[in-house]
Amino acid sequence: MNLKNKLLLAILLLVTIPINVFAYSNYIIASGETIGIEVNSEGVLVVGFYEIENKYIAKDAGFEIGDKITKINNTAVDSISSMVSAMENEKSNKIKFTITRNKIEKELEMTIPETSDQVLKTGLYVKDQINGIGTLTYIDPATMRFGALGHEIIESTTAQKFEIKDGEIYNATVSNIEKSKDREPGEKNATYDKETASGEIDENDITGIYGTYKNSIENMETIEVGEVKDITTGPATIKTVVNSNTVEEFDINILSIDSSSQTKNILFEITDKDLLSKTGGVVQGMSGSPIIQNNKIIGAVNYVIVNDTKKGYGIFITTMLEEGEK
Repeated sequence: MNLKNKLLLAILLLVTIPINVFAYSNYIIASGETIGIEVNSEGVLVVGFYEIENKYIAKDAGFEIGDKITKINNTAVDSISSMVSAMENEKSNKIKFTITRNKIEKELEMTIPETSDQVLKTGLYVKDQINGIGTLTYIDPATMRFGALGHEIIESTTAQKFEIKDGEIYNATVSNIEKSKDREPGEKNATYDKETASGEIDENDITGIYGTYKNSIENMETIEVGEVKDITTGPATIKTVVNSNTVEEFDINILSIDSSSQTKNILFEITDKDLLSKTGGVVQGMSGSPIIQNNKIIGAVNYVIVNDTKKGYGIFITTMLEEGEK
């Protein structure tokens, strides 16, 4: 092989080696705003059973909690209303359900009994939506991508990650706070206007929820992104809302840093007496509150330590940004 060919081969090798380059900005908006969250399921989720004429007909047909109903007699369904509509359009009371269980598609057949009250009864408790309150962590001004929560949305009955089709976030106003005490985490209570969404959710991941922000970001200040190497134990702050929709900054102390964990990276303790007097510690709805140290955003609150609610965990902001920009 001559020198020219060797050089060409070397160049080809260089340009074909994959390089991991993340698209997030070095400066982002650290929000701290309380948000209303609504997410819709990828199918109709089975969350329980009830008796019909002393029989659990759905259990007998082979249904299990956590199954996702995706078709009724080969008609696709993605909501409870579409499921009911598909069943009402069937002439036979023998219904074939297509479900997904542990990522495997199955077919189950069930005969729907004729009841005296003429109400369609399947013996299934189902769910197609989850709503709640959380905190908006960041907005990337270059891409308009946002991240929130710092953890996944879990369906409470199945204790599984809620597989979403889509969802939205809304501006919310905190009305009051039920204070935390050891072994009893409190929570933010808030209201939100469902008429105007501020963002569209497209991902529910173990590291948070992500999507596209729709509101104006004019006049919102940016802050430098802190890398893992920048984080130290000692003083830091969190940004969150404890009254109405006013974002405030409160003192915390970072106790330890764990790079080996996927999500529980920053162990901290709330030291701010004002925040402790209002919340008693970390409360539900605080998940996603940005953690700031040395004028850099370094993470987001994501878990409370139940036995000592003054303490909690945070996730590295770089972990959220990397997932959010995929």
